[in-house]
Amino acid sequence: MNILICIKQVPDMESKFKINAEGTWYDRADLAWRMNEYDEYAVEQAVRLKEQVKDADLTVLCIGPDQVTETMKKALAMGCDRGVHIADPDSAKREPIEIAAMIAGFAKDKNFDLIFTGMQSQDRGSAQVGVMVAELLGMPAVTTIVDFAYDNGSIQVKRELEGGSKALVTATAPVVLTCQLGLNTPRYPTLPNIMKAKKKELLTMAPDTGDVGPRQETAACAFPKKVGGGLVLEGDIPELADKLIQLLKEKTTVLA
Repeated sequence: MNILICIKQVPDMESKFKINAEGTWYDRADLAWRMNEYDEYAVEQAVRLKEQVKDADLTVLCIGPDQVTETMKKALAMGCDRGVHIADPDSAKREPIEIAAMIAGFAKDKNFDLIFTGMQSQDRGSAQVGVMVAELLGMPAVTTIVDFAYDNGSIQVKRELEGGSKALVTATAPVVLTCQLGLNTPRYPTLPNIMKAKKKELLTMAPDTGDVGPRQETAACAFPKKVGGGLVLEGDIPELADKLIQLLKEKTTVLA
């Protein structure tokens, strides 16, 4: 079984963000970096499948500047067999369709049975790349999976729907699967596996979007404007009701 896992390096969400000089995205300086959380679930699920199937071969792919190889090493330490780094220092400026085109360009002649991706990235949050990869490769896609089972060539997954509902879907390879939070519990790489990861193959490739070009341009990026804070009322219910009525009279026209 030939499996591809697509990951992304994103800033730690606890970092202090600044807008870059162009005013179109965040400034990359002085940020802590990590694997996109959704992608950790994708890596874990692929590794679990390898443990079940035994003959599965896992390739992890990441697009970005040279620093993303540090995040790729975590995926290798978790159990992936090799890494493919598409070295693109301008990846943050790329649209989802361009990212998908690079992934599809790499995967088109590799005969992958399964392609795992995160449902979305924590910084861009478009949730488009996985399904676009499937479309470009002519493969079916099952999105937002929260449960996965494989048995004798049959793949059964549960999809998260709105309102807490779930859909049970059965598929066969080849298929693209996008992973939602809670699909599993990603493992922490052990020290021996971290050491082994350093010896695993890590191929670097130039970015190539084929005949796919940009379709839109980011005009500006800005933090939300600060507005007045809320007011918390405390006390017994009758007292709270009187306070609320008084505030509505003083600060709004609701009771005018």
